[in-house]
Amino acid sequence: MSLARIVFEKRKLEKRYGVEGRVAGHYVEAGYTVAMRFPTPEGTLSFTARKEGTVLAVDVVYGSVKVTADTVKKLARKAAAIKAKPVLVLYGSGPVLTEDALAAAREEGVSIKRIR
Repeated sequence: MSLARIVFEKRKLEKRYGVEGRVAGHYVEAGYTVAMRFPTPEGTLSFTARKEGTVLAVDVVYGSVKVTADTVKKLARKAAAIKAKPVLVLYGSGPVLTEDALAAAREEGVSIKRIR
């Protein structure tokens, strides 16, 4: 994909989906194909990202919220339903990760990334 096309996709995602689109744009820039608001039997994911046989199930958390172990376990169930690797993205400095959530992420195999 050309650089102009990547920039176009990033802007389009950000304009349409806001914060979730901005995060998805980072994955598009890294070479992933993104499907926004992906439905699963366990609930809706922010988006899925696919690249060379790897499937990521991504949930984006933003705003002033506390991320609990329940949020992490729910993401793990959603990812297992579509056989993907779970990724929890904390956008900005607002979301706070509790100790319970960190322990649950290690236990469930959920990757946690912070984008500022």
